[in-house]
Amino acid sequence: MEKIDSVLFYYIEKAIKTYRQFAQRELKNAGLPITVDQWLTLNYLHLNPQITQKELAEAVFKDTASITRIIELLVKAKYIKRNVHKEDRRKSNLTITNSGLQIIESASLIVENYRNKALKGIGIAKEEHVKMVMKTIINNCQ
Repeated sequence: MEKIDSVLFYYIEKAIKTYRQFAQRELKNAGLPITVDQWLTLNYLHLNPQITQKELAEAVFKDTASITRIIELLVKAKYIKRNVHKEDRRKSNLTITNSGLQIIESASLIVENYRNKALKGIGIAKEEHVKMVMKTIINNCQ
């Protein structure tokens, strides 16, 4: 039987978990009352204001129940506002509030800094190579 730490996917999973814990710590240390998942959701919504909730869930790798909970937390925190869709009352439009825009602005610098810390010493060529490898794995698994 092979040792678990001889498997590439062990390191991929460990890197992801370690990075997410690091990112959450950095947000908390900066005094930002937001989780990594909330940040990803809020920022993606900011960059894609017309996105549907289903598309948003797919973009941030969440199931529909999880994205619904995240959105509800962002609404309660007054970072986004939910409005009924004009043509289909079963749908809603999500808009970012002024508080949400302030969190995005504050968190953007923190996120950029912790991403740079995490990639320190990697270099563009290695980063591009890792992206290519990850894309190949994704394509092989779809």
